[in-house]
Amino acid sequence: MTELPDPPSGAAPEELSTVAPRLRDLRRRSGLTLEAAARRVGLSPAHLSRLETGQRQPSLPMLLALARTYGTTVSDLLGETAPERDPIVRAGRAEPSEAGGWTYWTVGGAGRAMQALRVHVPQRAQGDLVRVHPGEEWLYVLTGRLRLTLGEAVHVLDPGDAAHFDSLVPHRLAAASRDGAELLFVHTLLQSGAAELCLGDHAPHRRGG
Repeated sequence: MTELPDPPSGAAPEELSTVAPRLRDLRRRSGLTLEAAARRVGLSPAHLSRLETGQRQPSLPMLLALARTYGTTVSDLLGETAPERDPIVRAGRAEPSEAGGWTYWTVGGAGRAMQALRVHVPQRAQGDLVRVHPGEEWLYVLTGRLRLTLGEAVHVLDPGDAAHFDSLVPHRLAAASRDGAELLFVHTLLQSGAAELCLGDHAPHRRGG
């Protein structure tokens, strides 16, 4: 398993200022040591420590992996608040956030077993990211073309195409069009003692959303 690369330097630090203390608090509440948590997410303990002290900024895929590990959502990691009981998410309330070149909008409610996002994936952003973890993922392409690798199979999805797959299948997402791709993305929030994330050029060709 290969450690995650550092995200690009322009990863909106003002929007991620609350992540470091939240990561540390959530790890401790989960009863995980730094070493155990780092192993689950596919990082070195030193890299996770830098995230917890604000010396590094996590990319969106990294935030997703950390959220799964701690059984929470990206919104919770970022300290965003949402009405617990309101089933409606109005368009004007969905503020964009950016991490690792990905732009995303939270379009689901808090405290649920699934997390729903609208995501814009720029061309070549996190193109080498490969993921394996428990749960399910569903995505629907809104604009652009998306390259989805599942195991050894490569699929190119056009607007209107969707995919629903078991996240234990190694998977990878990448934009296949010049202006990137925009999609709706839903994933389950499950914790597991198994390694949940692998990436890098030496990992099998797969990755996920």
